[in-house]
Amino acid sequence: MEFLRKHTKEVVVGALILSNIFVWVAIYARQASGLLKVYFLDVGQGDAIFIDSPTHGQVLIDGGKNRRVLSQIDKALPFGDKTIDVVIATHPDLDHIGGLPEVISRYKVGLFIEPGVESDNTLDDELEKRVEEKNIPTLLARRGMVVNFGDGAKLQILFPNQDVSNWETNRASIVSKLTYGDSSFLLMADSPMAIEDVLVNLEPTLLDADVLKAGHHGSRTSTSPNFLKSVTPEYAVISAGKDNSYGHPHTEVLTNLTSIGAKILNTAESGTIQFETDGKILKLK
Repeated sequence: MEFLRKHTKEVVVGALILSNIFVWVAIYARQASGLLKVYFLDVGQGDAIFIDSPTHGQVLIDGGKNRRVLSQIDKALPFGDKTIDVVIATHPDLDHIGGLPEVISRYKVGLFIEPGVESDNTLDDELEKRVEEKNIPTLLARRGMVVNFGDGAKLQILFPNQDVSNWETNRASIVSKLTYGDSSFLLMADSPMAIEDVLVNLEPTLLDADVLKAGHHGSRTSTSPNFLKSVTPEYAVISAGKDNSYGHPHTEVLTNLTSIGAKILNTAESGTIQFETDGKILKLK
């Protein structure tokens, strides 16, 4: 404290210089990389996906069940960057939105997207409250909507295709497809086989993807053989917690994925799973 009293001017100037450095580091980190990076974050038994586009447009899809997502986001974000352009809550189950209220509070979020279904838990009410308190624009996800990053990367909403306000939450999940050049990711949230069938009937060719984020943490309620015929993924990502009480991923799902030659990746075994692509070559980091 004595040093601060004697050298107030120097300390203030030093603080200004330091903050200026942080600003320029953040700006530099936001410069175009030419790479699309997709992180399937290690949040235990839950889902959280972070997308960093070639010009650093950033989207967070779901937030796991607790604050663990915060440390995972910080590892993926450029140093000093506290902005997330879009946050998507695929559906209001605890293992998907548990960490989102704190994300909303701690980051500058440009847009919030959700399917328009409510849950019996109170956390979705808290999430809605924090979104409203920060005056974040909100959209109901509907098929045909596109988050266009403006650098060649696009996130297309495939489902819901109708009002799902009175639906069971998993059935109401937002399904999306991320594309950049020749590389694509199909993100299924907790969608069950019934919704997979809907998507196949709507436009099966649109489901073809290099990476499939398997529905419902690898539960036998999702990832049917018929669905996989349309997706034909090179990689299948399962977001699950180690030794979880549900037994995810289920043997039936692993068998289905193995039968089509997909390489199976599991956050329970590998931690955060990261892909990078320049639009031509897809790399598992």
